[in-house]
Amino acid sequence: MLMQIKNVRKQFGGVEVLKDVNMEVHKGDVIVILGPSGSGKTTFLRCLNFLEQADGGSLEFDGRVFDLNRASAKEIAQVR
Repeated sequence: MLMQIKNVRKQFGGVEVLKDVNMEVHKGDVIVILGPSGSGKTTFLRCLNFLEQADGGSLEFDGRVFDLNRASAKEIAQVR
């Protein structure tokens, strides 16, 4: 497995945009994130790139696990 995303959560005010989103990506996979406008696609990608701070969840990449809510600047640089 190349990357595993677990329990990603994000809330804006009282609106929960991402509710425990999970995904696995294996070498050679082609992934499509599809949904209507306002369904959280861009927010999900922004959380994975640390452009938006998730309220919870983890990213396992290259054998290391990163907390999407509490990653340090050094960890963010390593993921990028």
